[in-house]
Amino acid sequence: MKNLEAIQNPYNEDKVMAACSIFGAMDRSGKRFSGERVIRAIRNMHVRGNGLGGGFAVYGIYPDYPDHYAFHIMFAHAESREQTEAFLSEHFRWDHAEEVPHYPAQRVHNPPSVWRYFLRVGEKKPHGQSDDDFVVERVMEINTKIDGAFVFSSGKNMGVFKGVGYPENIAEYFGLENYEGYLWTAHGRFPTNTHAWWGGAHPFSILDWTVVHNGEISSYGTNRRCLEGEGYVCTMHTDTEVIAYAVDLLMRKHGLPMEIVAKVFAPPFWDQIRRLPKGEQDLVKALRQTYPSLLMNGPFTVIIAHEGEMIGLTDRIRLRPLTVGEKGDMLYLSSEESAIRLIEPQLEKAWIPTGGQPVIGRARAEETAGAAARRCD
Repeated sequence: MKNLEAIQNPYNEDKVMAACSIFGAMDRSGKRFSGERVIRAIRNMHVRGNGLGGGFAVYGIYPDYPDHYAFHIMFAHAESREQTEAFLSEHFRWDHAEEVPHYPAQRVHNPPSVWRYFLRVGEKKPHGQSDDDFVVERVMEINTKIDGAFVFSSGKNMGVFKGVGYPENIAEYFGLENYEGYLWTAHGRFPTNTHAWWGGAHPFSILDWTVVHNGEISSYGTNRRCLEGEGYVCTMHTDTEVIAYAVDLLMRKHGLPMEIVAKVFAPPFWDQIRRLPKGEQDLVKALRQTYPSLLMNGPFTVIIAHEGEMIGLTDRIRLRPLTVGEKGDMLYLSSEESAIRLIEPQLEKAWIPTGGQPVIGRARAEETAGAAARRCD
């Protein structure tokens, strides 16, 4: 969105330091479930936010359009929607469009108009370019060149719903208890570096990659410059945006598994590296030499999700909390164990992961965008 600085920081204030709440739930069998329990869980951590941002990502949400890129776009005014729809008509084939259903909700004021478009890549795509790269370029183009328009979700068979308010208010506004998905993530925001606006709430998303984040990445400037050199346009002035783009770069473009990406984001300290077995030592050194500008400094916990996979990761010394719970096929990630036990009192297993070590849940036989089934670790 153009002129973003005027929206994010109209008074040129300094940062506000505080906490956020994050939550994730995944049925590894691929079975879809209602958002009602996820809403209850994130509401249980109400005090970790301040009402300036809440949001959800849902996977498996659009079974009628599994192979379409589902664009969720917020518009500040009618002219921005007209310009955006003309742009979409020029670059895509779209089979359906509608305003996202919404309902009266407490503490939700002056919301933008939010529409969703189910798109297929058309003949405008340059020869040799992948569909995903074409979509990323068009998303960046809309968000930087069309005033009053912002694409905040662009993956297949998934959707992001977010805004200014507590997460339970945003869920009420979009009626998320009426949706079903096999993987849900949620976030309650207490802004650190940017002021509240609808596009600045979490999750942050590009294609089907989504990130919810608690913490502050002090290496933001270095990370941002690295990603801009790879063609990403960082318009949001927030560290969570660079995490989403870094995941897309490393996992989608470079084909690295999350086990390796975790060693890029949160590598062992050098004194620990020297004590590793020779093969692992060589690997970690090579990653630090190849991707030095994508190391994430500072305190953080993230839940990263995409088709068929949910990942939890903290910084190397666990300066932000993360708890894991399991029961049967269900995997839970949360800032607080209480939120998990509220909706799943009889957990089979609960633990706190080691700093810098990813917790990875993979769907075994999901029906997600027609993709091949994957095996659970």
